Amino acid sequence: MVSDCKKSGYFAAMNTIQTYTDEAVRLLQSLIRIPSVSRDEGRAADQLEQAIRHYGLIPQRIGNNILVDERCEGDSRPVVLLNAHIDTVKPVSSWTRDPFAPTLDGDCLYGLGSNDCGGGLVSLLQVYRYFRAHECPYHLVYLASAEEEVSGANGFSLALPQLPKIDVAVVGEPTGMQPAIAEKGLMVLDVTAHGLSGHAARQEGVNAIYEALDDLNWLRQYRFQRVSEFLGPTLMNVTVVHAGTQHNVVPDRCEMTVDVRTNELYTNDEVLHFIQSHLKSEVRARSTRLQPSRIDPAHPLVRRCVAMGMTPFGSPTLSDQALMPFPSMKLGPGQSARSHSADEYILVSEIAHAIETYIGVLGYVAK
Repeated sequence: MVSDCKKSGYFAAMNTIQTYTDEAVRLLQSLIRIPSVSRDEGRAADQLEQAIRHYGLIPQRIGNNILVDERCEGDSRPVVLLNAHIDTVKPVSSWTRDPFAPTLDGDCLYGLGSNDCGGGLVSLLQVYRYFRAHECPYHLVYLASAEEEVSGANGFSLALPQLPKIDVAVVGEPTGMQPAIAEKGLMVLDVTAHGLSGHAARQEGVNAIYEALDDLNWLRQYRFQRVSEFLGPTLMNVTVVHAGTQHNVVPDRCEMTVDVRTNELYTNDEVLHFIQSHLKSEVRARSTRLQPSRIDPAHPLVRRCVAMGMTPFGSPTLSDQALMPFPSMKLGPGQSARSHSADEYILVSEIAHAIETYIGVLGYVAK
């Protein structure tokens, strides 16, 4: 009899997961049909908001960000933010399918944004719904954010002041449902070497390209000392160089663009000041707001992931975590390698596994 009861409970749980998976896939299909390139997510946000209301939830619209927070007064549980983004990149020209036509081929659901990060977006919403009807040790807040692909001012940053005090965030970026507990930051530097123009035939002036050579060599060779267990070293790459106007004029200006990927052992400001102190050229950061992030490996959610057989790792790709002033980790269905690629897809089985895994992680408090 006990065995039969256990079987009955197991099959009931599996039927519940299947129901939420079916809902998630239908919603994702409807979102794929609507172009939602960054800064043009309005129609997709409308569709998602309508679905949320259909589920009996009360969303709050903040630009094209959608927040669901049904916290009752006096609720003292830790607050977990469930976050994923609505927007997509533009489709690349090598798509062999219509990127806006959701196509199911066996287990594969093709369509722009299916993997990055539609799968996480719809899975986390279904998990939020699940825990409205089931006990949870955390108070959950759901946020579908806009402009993630461009780190836009009207995306997560716009919604942040409207959030309650968050204890930890789970970000549904595609990680193969393995916890990314550290993420590299990004800083783009404009580096300018100055010279003095003159006629090339008479060796006049000061060549700004030659003035830049020592700085270029330092940027190429310097290795930051603090190496992360999860993210490796902080990296610098000179990616663009512009100088000169014509062949017989000594250039008085050499402009360089430097891509800097900081690990969690540095802040962007710390790295910026260090670079400025070592270069002769003028160095300016376009922004320092996209900071590296990390969560303590001993955090209860991370420990729960490990107990469930998952392996923490570090992610080199940027997400809205860079804008979060609280602990966060990436955990989502799909694979990062599929993001921004032609014929992007996610597996329906990955969505089902994500919903089941999220429920297992959030429905339990590690001791």
